[in-house]
Amino acid sequence: MIRIEPRNTNSAIFSYGVPILSALVALILASIPLWFAGAPVLVSYVEMAKGVFGSKFAFSEMLTRATPLMFTGLAAALAFRAKLWNIGAEGQLYLGAMAAVAVGTGVLEAPAFILVPIIILFGCAAGSVGMVVPAFLKTRYGADEVVTTLLLNFIILIFLQYMLEGPLKDPMGLGWPQSSPILDQGMLPPLMERMRVHSGLLIAVSCALIAQFMLVRSVWGFKLRAVGENVFAARHAGIKVNRTILGAAIASGALAGMAGVSEVAGLKGYLTSDLSPGFGYAGIIVAMLAGLSPIGVVISALFIASVFVGADSMSRAMGVSSYLADLVVSTSLLCVLIGGFFARFKICLLYTSPSPRDQRGSRIAAWG
Repeated sequence: MIRIEPRNTNSAIFSYGVPILSALVALILASIPLWFAGAPVLVSYVEMAKGVFGSKFAFSEMLTRATPLMFTGLAAALAFRAKLWNIGAEGQLYLGAMAAVAVGTGVLEAPAFILVPIIILFGCAAGSVGMVVPAFLKTRYGADEVVTTLLLNFIILIFLQYMLEGPLKDPMGLGWPQSSPILDQGMLPPLMERMRVHSGLLIAVSCALIAQFMLVRSVWGFKLRAVGENVFAARHAGIKVNRTILGAAIASGALAGMAGVSEVAGLKGYLTSDLSPGFGYAGIIVAMLAGLSPIGVVISALFIASVFVGADSMSRAMGVSSYLADLVVSTSLLCVLIGGFFARFKICLLYTSPSPRDQRGSRIAAWG
């Protein structure tokens, strides 16, 4: 007989080893389709590594790709800590991007040290609104936030199309559905000369450090973790559960909105409907791979970004599909979920002893 029992304590080996082992297993499993495609596995992975670390430009591209993943990963990690399942980071990203474009395209004429913080503030506020609404519906009416956040993604994308064809459309865009460019003084400063990586990376790392400190050392973080562990015990202890959930929603939505600000005001300079290739959904994988740790989100985002950037380089060099990156990322998530299960539970094999009647019967048979 098999019984699944929860573990009393988790060792550091389980806490830190599961994500690392999951990433390694994902890379090993991804070598199977490479082998079937006829590409040498070791050479392919060497080309993937060169595509990330082979030059200063390649490394900067990896950092550029990792920046929005850090923001969306932090957004998912904070919400999931409170058992608030935010699946709407993609829509909240676009809300932040629309707010950044609405403010930064000439509505407000101000120097960079004033305009940039205002753009960030409006972008974070717009993202927060996109998450506060599902959180309010959850706390007030018991609505499932998975459904509401997911549906809001589609609503926001349709609203984005309307805005790009209407109020936000660039009159000089030759009919293309794109916004007017953000003013030069509203752009985030670059970190490397003639490279696309920008100061949004520093903001993302700073947010991760602040989030880690708040979760571990602050009263707010204690309440957040308590609500996530057991909402009934937290309410019995006097914690205002609804207020804590709404606070987590505000922080999560603001971080997702900041991802949109970083892409618009740090990278492209204008808004289009294909701004995000799925950063909001990839942020969930980043958060799960990091074990919902804000510091781990930074490392996980760098890994996921390395896989995507390296796979693109490998596909050009080896002639294999770049969709291998999606395979590695999805396999990593599956490995994390399986590893997390074994980190929280143990499987016990129980051997049932014979019943007294069977024992008596066996004794009688033996005696006879």
